[in-house]
Amino acid sequence: MLREQIHHWLQHNRDHGIELLQKLVQANSTQGNEQYAQTIVIEKLRKIGLKVEVWEPDGKFLATHPYFASPRKDFKGSPNVVGILKGTGEGRSIILNGHIDVVPEGDIAQWDHQPYSGKVIAGKLYGRGATDMKGGNVSLLLALSAIRALGIPLKGDVIFQSVIEEESGGAGTLAAILKGYKADAAIIPEPTNMKIFPKQQGSMWFRLTVKGRSAHGGTRYEGVCAIEKAMLVVEHIRELEKRRNERIHDPLYEKIPIPIPINIGKVVGGDWPSSVADLVKLEGRMGISPDETMNHAKMELETWIKELKNIDQWFNDFPVSIEWFGARWVPGAVDLSHEMIKTLSASYSEVIGKEPVIEASPWGTDGGLLTQAGSTPTIVFGPGVTEKAHFPNEYIELDKVFEAAEIIALTVVDWCGVER
Repeated sequence: MLREQIHHWLQHNRDHGIELLQKLVQANSTQGNEQYAQTIVIEKLRKIGLKVEVWEPDGKFLATHPYFASPRKDFKGSPNVVGILKGTGEGRSIILNGHIDVVPEGDIAQWDHQPYSGKVIAGKLYGRGATDMKGGNVSLLLALSAIRALGIPLKGDVIFQSVIEEESGGAGTLAAILKGYKADAAIIPEPTNMKIFPKQQGSMWFRLTVKGRSAHGGTRYEGVCAIEKAMLVVEHIRELEKRRNERIHDPLYEKIPIPIPINIGKVVGGDWPSSVADLVKLEGRMGISPDETMNHAKMELETWIKELKNIDQWFNDFPVSIEWFGARWVPGAVDLSHEMIKTLSASYSEVIGKEPVIEASPWGTDGGLLTQAGSTPTIVFGPGVTEKAHFPNEYIELDKVFEAAEIIALTVVDWCGVER
């Protein structure tokens, strides 16, 4: 009966939900530009009837925390937003967490439509952030709207969070944790293709500096090319990636070709076409298993880089230096027997009519922070298309937004309990 009421309410308010998602996608919320999109969220939370708190994170305070990672320290004009639905008491609490920031649109020529158009075509809404993760955020807001509109008296508290900085390492969620926001469980509706992720890999950015010896290009044999040495470094890292992944036997990673990749994403080297390059910098991302610590992963890469001297004598005299910088995502895991997984799975089956797929995430989220720093066991589950996150022509299937909203609404009701 309750499921039918929620379903009918969501279908009856479908146009309003699509309009909300369009408005959010049309609001460019790249890093430093989140404020307007957050005003849309604030307006919606107040309309639903939640108690709202808005604040700009204190960068200096956050920087003292071991899990802080961000390319910036000043968050002026980039507010966090939290909406609280108080329960009647004696129920389990839940955090519904979504990030409002989006990555830049990239080469606009690769887009068929303007990146912030919010255009709807054949049941899909297009635009940067549609799948990662404003579609999931709207699923949360629709779930809360349905619960409030139907007058369902929850026992436990619901804490909705619209945070900044997830794409740069989670400073927004960390700020919410340090504000004291914790719960018995959390759901993050990142784009999982409607799969349930109880485990999220972590990741860290690193920078390697490879040295050579300059010479005139006409007598390049007199020099040592840092670019050629860097190629040896990349191959060496590929071998470490292979070894690290051979150790993983978790069935949740069975369908993921490389569970914890080490990616080289940026190469800068040389300063003149007619000179032998004497310096190359490689920047990359190291994946971290949910079952290991960030320090263990760091030590393994650092030790591995030192082994280059056994491959080429040059590295004995001119060792490659490594620097950890920029963004970090904390790994996280929730035991498969956790009650939240059972509750979410049951709601999924009730709405979709089949058992959910349970896997480990191929990327990092704020779930690790919530689980580890916030002592809030976190599951990642959402309507977006994983393969479209950060891509040109990013889109989300609107039907999935409403299916996820229905599943999350039922999960919240079952988890928090209803006052009879």
